[in-house]
Order: sequence, then C-alpha cells, then structure tokens
Amino acid sequence: MRRLKTYLYQQKAWPKFEWDEKRVSSALASVRLQQGRLLGQMEHLGFSLQQEAMLMTRTQEVLNSSAIEGENLNLEMVRSSVARRLGIEIAGLEAVDRDVEGVVEMMLDATERWNKPLTVTRLYDWHASLFPTTRSGMRRITVGAWRSDEEGPMQVVSGPIGRQRVHFEAPAASRLPKEMKQFLAWFNTDNERDWVLKAALAHLWFVTIHPFEDGNGRIGRAIADMGLARSEQTSQRFYSMSAQIRSERQAYYEQLERAQRGTLNVTEWMVWFLGCLGRAIEEAQEMLHKTLAKARFWKALSITQINERQRGMLNRLLDDFEGNLTTTKWAKITKTSQDTATRDIQELVALGVLKRNEGGGRSTSYSLVLV
Repeated sequence: MRRLKTYLYQQKAWPKFEWDEKRVSSALASVRLQQGRLLGQMEHLGFSLQQEAMLMTRTQEVLNSSAIEGENLNLEMVRSSVARRLGIEIAGLEAVDRDVEGVVEMMLDATERWNKPLTVTRLYDWHASLFPTTRSGMRRITVGAWRSDEEGPMQVVSGPIGRQRVHFEAPAASRLPKEMKQFLAWFNTDNERDWVLKAALAHLWFVTIHPFEDGNGRIGRAIADMGLARSEQTSQRFYSMSAQIRSERQAYYEQLERAQRGTLNVTEWMVWFLGCLGRAIEEAQEMLHKTLAKARFWKALSITQINERQRGMLNRLLDDFEGNLTTTKWAKITKTSQDTATRDIQELVALGVLKRNEGGGRSTSYSLVLV
C-alpha cells in the first residue's frame, strides 16, 4: 500500500522549494524598501540613541521568541544580560539566571556573528545554551545533539491527553544527519537568492526537519534573524521579528502547519513571512518615535543637575518600566536605602520631572512628566 505524502519532506522533489515569483518579488521589494528606510532613519540618531534602540529591540526579541513557546522570561534580567553582552552601560543591572543568559547568548550569537558559518557545532552550542540544566520543564532531554526516536516519532501536538491533535510529524531521526548537512550547505552558500527570502525559507525548512528534542522554534527564529542580518550586512537590528510573530501567533502556527502539510510550492508561507517582516518594521517606527521622544526629554534636561541614580531610573521609566514607581522599587533597583530613594524622588518631583500619583501612605507612587 502506498504511503500518503502528508508532509513536505515526503514529497519526491524535497527539498526543491518553489514559489510564485511575481507575488513573492512584489512582497520582497516592498519590505526591502522598508528595511532601507528604517536603517537610514536610525543612522541619523547618533551612536548613543542607536544603542538605546538596539537594547530595546534585542530585549524584545529574546522575550518574545521565548514567549511564543509559552516561556515568560524576566524583563529586567533579559535587559541586563543584553546590555552586558552589547557593552551598553545601564544603571541597576540585575543578577541574571543562567536560563536567561543562555537564551540571550544564543540570540545574540546569531546576529552579532551573522557573517560566520552556521555549523553543526554552532547549532549544538545554541541548543546547550537554551537548556543549561538539560531539562525542558520537568523532563530531561538530550542536549547538544540531534534527537532520537527512542520514545516514538517527534510530533507537534495540541489538546488534552487522549484527544490530542497532531499538527506535524517530523522526519525520522535516522534522516537527520543527511537532512541537516543539506540544509547547512544551502544556508552557508551565497547564491542568487536574496537573503530576506533565504531567512523566510530557512525558518520553514529548519522547523520542518525539527532536528532537536526541544527548542526548534527558538533556534529556527534565530536562524531567520541571522539571515536577516546577512540581508542587511550588519549586526544592528532596530526591529523585532519575534515580537511581531508573537502578536500574530495564531496565524504564524496556521501558516507553518499549512506549509508543512502542503506541496513544495511555498508561496503562501513566503508572502506571509515577508508581510510579517514588513509589519515588524512598521512597529519599529513606533520605537523610533519613543527614542526621539527620549532624546528630546534629555535635551530639555541638559542643564539640570541630577545624579547617576536618577539618570538611570529616568531612563528605565522612559523605556518599558513595569508597574508603578515607588520608593521601595527605587531603593531596590538602585541598591540604596529608603531615605536615599525618597530624597532622589523628591528632588525630581521638585524639578517637575516626576509627579506624585493620587493615593498616599505605603501605596504612594510616582510617574514621569514628559518635559
């Protein structure tokens, strides 16, 4: 009995992908124009503001790539880890868990070393960084090696036990060495394909092979980011593809499943990915506005004498500070006493930089006045 060809990799011509050149070329031209425009705008910000924008973008990339898989990382830890690795000075750096360090290390290695070959060893190192305890939740997994089929075929499923729906079943583990050799040879070759297109196709191709026991989605997005860095010939990144994918998470998974169960004509996936990238760049324009507002804020305060603790906390408030600012939070973040925190805050209130929110007593909080 002939086996039904349910998945991409079961097609006779696999992995000879194809697509509608007219539709994809149109979408590519649009997103390439957006890329160039954004990079041009960021070049006029100056070095310090570029660093601020990069810190914000990289932090969001790490947070959202993990959140897509249901893992919520601590914002301040991620921000501190990214800042350290990029050599950016920020106040009140948090102690960072090794789980957070591992994710940041992998994501930044993909984009900071975008011009280095993607190898089996490098992928193994990324995987080991994602799972420093060799556990995924409560389950021990094989780390830094391709998966095996000891516990049955690798499947992507959803739903309660007993009524699970299989969205995808990956190729047999015995195929992985050959599949990954072919994928890496293609990825590391500069050919006629635009690197934005290669980023889109690389993500689909990698998660279809699904070579690891866990972490394939995050590594697949890191590979796509590496391809996008190659398309721009720079490690600078001012937009977050993962943040946009997270906001379109349902569509993302639907497009992946449809492509993996379809033919080798992957037009719909390519068009969706390019559209998602375009929307990510549009969102970056909002970040650009925030960065420019931050520049105006500091220009207005340029003749005002404030200390480094105050400067650092104001920068945090200008970014995505979580919750309300209180003297307790100020003291904890700046590692000072409550009295010092109160004095710092009251000085800024007197300057008209902070205002006291309604309410009092132990619940007294403060917010930023955008001067």
